[in-house]
Amino acid sequence: MRTTQALKRSVVLRSLVHGRSLQTFARCASSASSGTSSRSKSTSAGLQDVGSTAASWPPGLLPSIARPADQASAEASAAMASAAATARLGHYEEWMQNLRGEDAWLHGERAPDWFTGKQPELCPGASSEGLRSLPMPNLHRVTRQTAQDYFDNSWTIIENLFAGLKGEEPFYRPPVHGLRHPQIFYYGHDACLYVNKLRVAGVLDGPVNAYFESIFEVGVDEMLWDDMHKNDMVWPTVDEVHAYRKEVYKVMCNVIATHPALDDSDGPITVTWDHPMWSLFMGTEHQKIHLETSSVLFREMPIGIVQLPPGWPKAHPSASRPSASHPKEGIDFPQNELVAVAGRSVELGKPRDHPSYGWDNEYGHRAVEVPDFKASKHLITNGEFWQFVSSGGYRTERYWSEDGWAWRRFRNMKWPFFWVPDGPQGSMQFRLRTIFEEKDMQWDWPVDVNYHEARAYCAWKSEQDDLKGTAAYRVITEAEHHLIRDASADMAAARREPMKDRALWAGGDTFAAPGPGAANTNLAYSTQSPVNALPPSSSGHHDAMGNAWEWTEDHFNSLDGFKVHYVYDDFSTPCFDGKHHMIMGGSFISCGDNGASIFCRYHFRPHFLQHSSFRLVTSNTAAPAKHLQPLVVDAQASTPSPKEASDGDVYETQALLDQYLGLHFPASSEGAGSTPIISHVGAPEHALRFPQRMARLLASLVPSGAGSRALDVGCAVGGSSFELAASGFDEVVGIDFSHAFVQTAQQMQRGEEVRFRVPLEGDLNEEIVARHEVHVDAAAKQRISFRQGDACRLLDEVESLGGAFDGVLLANLLCRLPEPLACLDALAVLVRTGGTVLMVTPFSWLEQFTHRSKWLGGFTDPVTGTKLRSKDALLREMEARGFAKVHEEQVPLIIREHERKYQYIVSEATAWRRL
Repeated sequence: MRTTQALKRSVVLRSLVHGRSLQTFARCASSASSGTSSRSKSTSAGLQDVGSTAASWPPGLLPSIARPADQASAEASAAMASAAATARLGHYEEWMQNLRGEDAWLHGERAPDWFTGKQPELCPGASSEGLRSLPMPNLHRVTRQTAQDYFDNSWTIIENLFAGLKGEEPFYRPPVHGLRHPQIFYYGHDACLYVNKLRVAGVLDGPVNAYFESIFEVGVDEMLWDDMHKNDMVWPTVDEVHAYRKEVYKVMCNVIATHPALDDSDGPITVTWDHPMWSLFMGTEHQKIHLETSSVLFREMPIGIVQLPPGWPKAHPSASRPSASHPKEGIDFPQNELVAVAGRSVELGKPRDHPSYGWDNEYGHRAVEVPDFKASKHLITNGEFWQFVSSGGYRTERYWSEDGWAWRRFRNMKWPFFWVPDGPQGSMQFRLRTIFEEKDMQWDWPVDVNYHEARAYCAWKSEQDDLKGTAAYRVITEAEHHLIRDASADMAAARREPMKDRALWAGGDTFAAPGPGAANTNLAYSTQSPVNALPPSSSGHHDAMGNAWEWTEDHFNSLDGFKVHYVYDDFSTPCFDGKHHMIMGGSFISCGDNGASIFCRYHFRPHFLQHSSFRLVTSNTAAPAKHLQPLVVDAQASTPSPKEASDGDVYETQALLDQYLGLHFPASSEGAGSTPIISHVGAPEHALRFPQRMARLLASLVPSGAGSRALDVGCAVGGSSFELAASGFDEVVGIDFSHAFVQTAQQMQRGEEVRFRVPLEGDLNEEIVARHEVHVDAAAKQRISFRQGDACRLLDEVESLGGAFDGVLLANLLCRLPEPLACLDALAVLVRTGGTVLMVTPFSWLEQFTHRSKWLGGFTDPVTGTKLRSKDALLREMEARGFAKVHEEQVPLIIREHERKYQYIVSEATAWRRL
């Protein structure tokens, strides 16, 4: 759905093209916006209504749209641009409405005024080899000049990249996979983030352009490979965003030059996590993230709509070599033997007093015991992967995971995306696409693939080498990756001596210079390089840092002691979902804390394409990987904290989502012809509607009154939250760790059709539509908000949750938390005096969820031999936090596994009043 402002913009464009007056436009825009949802209107917060004059529009809008000398020329330019794009694609698409005849100034080498900051040749980091990244600044010795130089370098590198878009079409044409915004969003996004984050930090007291800082604020994380939703709004023109960037650049330079928080008159200052100027360096490191992700999107574009910018860093010298059509090992690419690595304990994490910027997920600690393993000397090359492709690897289902095979079929993938066919079909001849060019295939460069493709190759190669079980090939883990790095890139050494992190002293001009720790990163080159071009690490492995990211077996996860930063509180946590795999080591274009630093921890979904490769690993033990499984069949009504396991498949999540939809919306099975949740005579129907019964019990224990608020922690798919709203609470907040659960609850709230399967027998099931209880009306739904969050870190969320609550529900949650006492600590703050907590739990402690040392009970005291019960410990802990027990009862629930098997659970429900 388009936003209100987008609808207004669409009307004004058509008004100008078809000659309607602004007065007519104002009436149309008002009409167009009247039917939009409250969510749509919220994106335009802070803007005036359009009224009847141009003055109410965001700065620069109308002059830019009407820039052609007359109406006829505006119409002709837009029509020509749209027709050209239609001709290229063979049909019209919605995004083409954004083509408004801006091609002239966007073709060929950019004019000097394209750059809103420093010119590339005059910018810090410039040389005859192009503009490359500077070293990361030492935040314990910050001056206004060092801040300005690093900011200028990041700012101009981004604009240099965008000088590679030829014409206006690539700014608006959606990516081929449809899973990201068009590039016009990313052209404005990095500037917008500076403003918004400095406002949160208190450095800026107002917007530069409130409308742009709304539409350019939030990017997307492509949740599914077949989620083809495209944002079809009418975007601002390139000229308007260019003018916005110019204004933001001026604001930022003024902040750096004058803000008292950067006062260096008495010498360099220290910028720490809590310093307001942390937000400035957050902005520069954020730009480096989007430098890389946008470069991948450029690489995915048709070659005819990109161009090589004159100031772009040079390609690696190997890029110009001719290549064989069919590669031979040992000639066109090196042999890739396995190199043994001795296992040891690896300590992960960055100290909070380290003098470089870090994202929230880098801080904390965890010790990982790594057994002996073997890892391939090189990243897997294009030549090696060609063997997999030519032998039918993309046609053979047994090499692929279920989700990987579904992705391959959906995208009709037959070889890696950046390989360009260069001969008759079936000839297996390819060229290689780089960011802006097509080149002869470089067989000794690392292959760029996603996780699904990497694991399929591992399965194929394991079959070739007859490796099975734990010895079968896999990709590396985070902890193992630290053991193949050079001694000069050792994390433990960098914790003691910060300058051991090469990113703090080496820019792109020196990062790949011969010597220990040399790496093709920080834009040393603008392409990859042969996998044996640089010396091996101390362990004998090449490219442990740089050239291409390495996929790992680990899911993106937090370290012990993790906490969010208040300026960017959702940078990492939404992706602690068991669906994002970590990538390590950085690529050729990774700069600063986006891969060049040894502390970096990044992630992408397994279907996502990045400048990413992999290496083969084999061992005689299970991979020492951190796996998160947020959706685990576990006899619990909700599992908001992830299951930690050493291995396992996290893609089979739909079955559990179906199961919880059946638990939370039992009315779904009560329609004519539907399969009931329990169908046999004498069934324990008293155990049905567990979420509804618990919500009503809490409502009965909370004194009613105007403005009453309820918090549903571990809300799962929302059945209890809807019941809380229907039971009289004026506001209900549902929070759950699982993105899939929260997304489904929001769909139910919006009234969208949600289907789920009721299992019958074996592979047989019946699909039914999820239905609310009859008394859950539209008004009740509007009183609820759902959000993703961590029950163990609620203390960090107090402000964003809106303060204290009258009632809090934790249904079958406590014994599934890794830090149960941390959750109880938050209750003392989140529950107002006189408020009530209803805690429902079967006390079924398991080490896979909660370390034994953090169980409340369920074990014998090793000193006295006394049996310690969780019930008694909970009483002590709640009383110590200012609560008194006011109610207790035993409550049954039942969960269907199939028509002849159920889980029957008896939980203890205790209510606690805040004194």
